[in-house]
Amino acid sequence: MRAAIYGAGAMGTVLGAYISRAGLPVQLVSRNKNHVAALNKYGARVVGCANFTAPVQAVTPEEMSGKYDLIFLMTKQCDNPSVLAFLKDFLAEDGAVCTLQNGLPEISVCEALGAERCLGCAVSWGATATGDGVSSLNSSADSLSFALGAPEGGGARLADAEKYLSAMGKVKTEKNFLGARWAKLAVNCAFSPISALTGLTFGEISRDKNLKAVALDLMNEAFAVARACGVKPAKIQGHDIRAVYGCKSRGLKRALALALMPLSMKKHDKLVSGMYYDLAAGRKCEADFLNGLIVSRGGLKGVPVPVNGRILDMIHAAERGELPVSRKNIQKICKK
Repeated sequence: MRAAIYGAGAMGTVLGAYISRAGLPVQLVSRNKNHVAALNKYGARVVGCANFTAPVQAVTPEEMSGKYDLIFLMTKQCDNPSVLAFLKDFLAEDGAVCTLQNGLPEISVCEALGAERCLGCAVSWGATATGDGVSSLNSSADSLSFALGAPEGGGARLADAEKYLSAMGKVKTEKNFLGARWAKLAVNCAFSPISALTGLTFGEISRDKNLKAVALDLMNEAFAVARACGVKPAKIQGHDIRAVYGCKSRGLKRALALALMPLSMKKHDKLVSGMYYDLAAGRKCEADFLNGLIVSRGGLKGVPVPVNGRILDMIHAAERGELPVSRKNIQKICKK
């Protein structure tokens, strides 16, 4: 069994540390040569909500060789066309790519490799890179879970993927995998762009009276588009988020949803969207694959999504350098 984590950044490093600590063979692949060197010399160090170091094997993409039975894909989704074209030659004949990216990345994986070689996984935890070879786990230990599926009828490596991911947390093989993807997409659309524009944690957003109202609106627009697409969002960690947060009116149910939001984010209180670090560094982020997906699908289905549209415009302005990433954007978000 040969396995690799391609895109071993913050989250890939944490996952690789757990897998290696469990004694399963896995190779961490990163374009950051200093990060690779630190991983090989000192091991993968996990801090934050966990504290341990695990010896790992790390390489750059140029150092990859041979065939892999299973590759966990954890790069930015905007790089999928070139990344998948590169990985195709490294897959064993019966190998598979399991994408742990946000949004609906299985579409691009199936197009590049074929449905029989595609596995998908919705991840319910987050991490931040704090230095070469070091990542901070920002979600509590009891929230480390994976919703795994074979979206297009593949699944030859499903059991292998489950075994590897189980080294870190609870794995549920979802029959309604598309529903699991949309449930996570709704949460990402609600919190990630606000965090990206302000630098606030998910917990801070959930406790802010005005921002959590914006997050709720973003989430409900995602639910509406999912419904128009014939998708029923699945439960996340046993919780039916559409039942809790799905509210069309401004009445009692909305008030209850807003009151419950800080409790729901308690396990992810310190989590900051990876998009924040992209914008802060002057890089393009993945908003087009999150809120942008809601906007495009909403347009196709005739579902109005004005809040997602406005927040996406702000993200694009930040990408162009026209809107500095700052806590001052709180007022601008709420005003819009």
